Amino acid sequence: MDQPKLERLLRLMKLLTANTTYNVDQLAERLRMSRRTIYRYIDTFREAGFVIKKSGDCIRLDKESPHFRDISQLVHFTEEEAVILKSAIESIDDSNLLKQNLKRKLCSVYDNKTLADTVVRGRNAPNIRRLIEAIEERRQVVLHGYRSAHGGEVRDRRVEPFAFTTNYVQVWCYDPESGSNKLFKTLRIGEVEPTETPWEHAGEHTEGFIDAFRMHGERRIRVRLEMGLLACNLLCEEYPLAERDIRPAGRGRWLLDTEVAGMAGVGRFVVGLLDDIRIIDSPELTDYLRNYLRQHALR
Repeated sequence: MDQPKLERLLRLMKLLTANTTYNVDQLAERLRMSRRTIYRYIDTFREAGFVIKKSGDCIRLDKESPHFRDISQLVHFTEEEAVILKSAIESIDDSNLLKQNLKRKLCSVYDNKTLADTVVRGRNAPNIRRLIEAIEERRQVVLHGYRSAHGGEVRDRRVEPFAFTTNYVQVWCYDPESGSNKLFKTLRIGEVEPTETPWEHAGEHTEGFIDAFRMHGERRIRVRLEMGLLACNLLCEEYPLAERDIRPAGRGRWLLDTEVAGMAGVGRFVVGLLDDIRIIDSPELTDYLRNYLRQHALR
């Protein structure tokens, strides 16, 4: 089996684990596959001995499948092992990029309360554990003293948490007050209070689009950048997800062809490397940078 196909199978397997969010159409969109491919891969799992179940419109892999128990043993950490991992990882200097990459890789294969203690800084770990429990138990929580980035408002928010972004940096929640799905930064939460109220809007839980620069929104805007070695290396180190959209362009240059939710994230990156990046056929980014440079020009 070729590597790209294996990677797609593993990504689908991860999403199908205890899946309560995605139907086939959403899986196809998220993984950039056709519905036919999704169904073919599901048949592959079934033929390999996995138990396939449905929860409403959502297809999932049953954790009671024999293979699942075998795989879980490969990625399971005992409490003692987790303590050793935490000590070892935190002993690495924060500026070391390998530390962040290690946390990200651990997070991708082992998403539970023990790993949360390893990935998340100590002060925030109790809130992350409560959010994980609320997601597992499908219950609402109150985010006490949430500090909004818009206007500096601080207030309590009653929400339905249902998914985390990488390294537990943000949590996707359905906000009944606004009737929409929102991202909440976990470090801005004062305290998480679990409630006994079950989810009331599970059918509306949908993770929005997050681009490689960690910006989210409803839009998808194509951006193409030609980069030198310095810009390419820095991009992969600072924004690892961008690597999947990079290909060689010849003569020591690389091409980034990706979709972004807005111009702020990619714009900030380009501004710092203007002498090593050429914008290709991306008028909205060009206009954004012109306005940005005009507003921040020295006077």
